[in-house]
Amino acid sequence: MANTAALTGINGLRDIRRSPASHLAEALESGSVEGTVVLREGPFQTMAGIRVDPRSEQGSRIAAVAGGLPARCGEVAGSDGISVLWLGPSEFLVVAPEEAHDSLGGDLIGSLTAALGDAPGQVVDLSANRTTFELSGPRARAVLEKGCALDLHPRSITPGTALNTEVGNIPVVLLKNGEDSFRLFPRASFADFLGRWLLDAMREYASPEVP
Repeated sequence: MANTAALTGINGLRDIRRSPASHLAEALESGSVEGTVVLREGPFQTMAGIRVDPRSEQGSRIAAVAGGLPARCGEVAGSDGISVLWLGPSEFLVVAPEEAHDSLGGDLIGSLTAALGDAPGQVVDLSANRTTFELSGPRARAVLEKGCALDLHPRSITPGTALNTEVGNIPVVLLKNGEDSFRLFPRASFADFLGRWLLDAMREYASPEVP
C-alpha cells in the first residue's frame, strides 16, 4: 500500500498512479512488430465530455475555448493540441495533453465550464474515464478489421476522422490520426480486455510470412 502520508501535492500522486493498461506494458512491447504493427498505451490525457447545442451562444463560447466544434459525424475539430471528436449532434469528446488539466497547472476543464456558464448543457471531466491505445504500422488496419465492422479502407476513412464503433465487441471511439495510425479510446474498465484482444490479433505478424 502506498504511504499517502509521504505524498506532497499533486506530483506525489502522479508518482503512484497507474494507467488502466499499465500492467500490459511489457506485453505491448514484446507483442509489437517494429515496421509492421506497434501497439502502445498513451495514458493520462485530459478529456472532457461536452453536451451543448453548437448553434447556441454557449456552443460558440465553448468552440472558442476548444478551437472549434465538429459539425458532422466523423469530423474532428480543435487547435493547439486539443482535439474535439464528434459523438452526436450535440455531444463531443475533447482530448488534450495531460498538462492541460487544471490539477496540473492547465485550465482546460475550468475554461470549458466557464464558457458554458449557467446555460443549458454539460461539461464533465472524463480524464479518468478512458485510456488511449495507439496502434500504428502498415498492418494496423488489418488488425482492426478482424473485429471492427467499419469500412476502414483509406477511401472511406481518412486521417482526421473519428467514429464511434466496436473493436473486439468493446465500444470505442476510433480516431484515424495518420495514414497508418489509429487511436482507440475505450473506457478504462475495458482496457485490459481490449489490450489483450489487440495483442492476439497482432500475433500472426510476429511470425515469418509463409511463401
